[in-house]
Amino acid sequence: MGRRTSSLDANRLQAIGRPLLAWYSRAKRDLPWRRSRDPYAVWVSEIMLQQTQVERVRDSFVRFMAAFPDVHTLANATEDEVLRLWEGLGYYRRARQLHAAAKQIVVRHAGLFPRSVDGLLELPGIGRYTAGAIASIAMNISAPILEANSRRVLARLAAHAAPPDAGGADAALWTLAAAIVPRRHPGRFNQALMDLGAMVCTPRQPRCTACPLAACCAAHQQGREAEIPGRPRRRATESIRESAIVARIGDRVLVLRRGPGEWWEGLWDFPRLSAVGRGLSPAIERSPLLGPLRCGPPQRLGSLTHSVTHHRIAVAVVGCEAVRRGRRAAGLAWVPLAKIGRLAMTSPGRRIAKLAAEWLPE
Repeated sequence: MGRRTSSLDANRLQAIGRPLLAWYSRAKRDLPWRRSRDPYAVWVSEIMLQQTQVERVRDSFVRFMAAFPDVHTLANATEDEVLRLWEGLGYYRRARQLHAAAKQIVVRHAGLFPRSVDGLLELPGIGRYTAGAIASIAMNISAPILEANSRRVLARLAAHAAPPDAGGADAALWTLAAAIVPRRHPGRFNQALMDLGAMVCTPRQPRCTACPLAACCAAHQQGREAEIPGRPRRRATESIRESAIVARIGDRVLVLRRGPGEWWEGLWDFPRLSAVGRGLSPAIERSPLLGPLRCGPPQRLGSLTHSVTHHRIAVAVVGCEAVRRGRRAAGLAWVPLAKIGRLAMTSPGRRIAKLAAEWLPE
């Protein structure tokens, strides 16, 4: 971490803890999952917050908890029900792992959460950060955390300039986090670190004059707040063009369930083809997925764009009257458009369904 800031000794620990907790008492964010220390609520919120902004999680958390108020109701739910309530949060693998972990907690632990970091780490979808968050917030265990906001705070406190994607860059920060988490109120301390990073020690233009830790921040003392932590390398964006097919027979449209290893695994969507324009009708008939589905002339219904990881996808939405249903296969279904809202669908699929509703007659 550098010669001048290789560690935080006991004196600096005291200098950090007291003003940080005092600041948190008056400035903390009012978040729905903080109104309970129930391990279940803390766990659900932390899984939702992985790679997802707080504002997107607020309403989803409230809806999810209303539908699945405890680990038993979640374990007894179907995967479709869980995925439907997860819509809008993305990274649906988290929802499937949440569901699997709930079943494991009920079957192996009689519905009770393991009371140690190691025990929590054995559950699907729980890594070092999530285990530390649950243990410290819900169980008052002195466990460290390291996520985007707290990482930035610690990196600036220690003038640790390596970007997050540098090999082994976070090992030193995990050591630092473990050294400074207190035995008393570890959950409040960890939440305070996260709130400080989100509200004051922001990625750009940090508000150092409002920071309770400015006096012991090495990056601030060195005038290096803007360059610490280092920026990760951005991956080049790949552009993709495809057509979404809204094939209909009467009031029914053809949908498919995304298979294992695909984007949005387990969710329903409209069939996609890489063909566009005049080559679309032959491509539908030749498609190993849709053939021998045969449609009349395709009609342009609209377009949309969306992103998945580092891919930017432009979608032309076309409708066609099916004159032959095509093959019957697992994962394909003809569904009344009026009932499509009951399915767990991809976000682009929902947008395509709206275009389909404008096209279909009353």
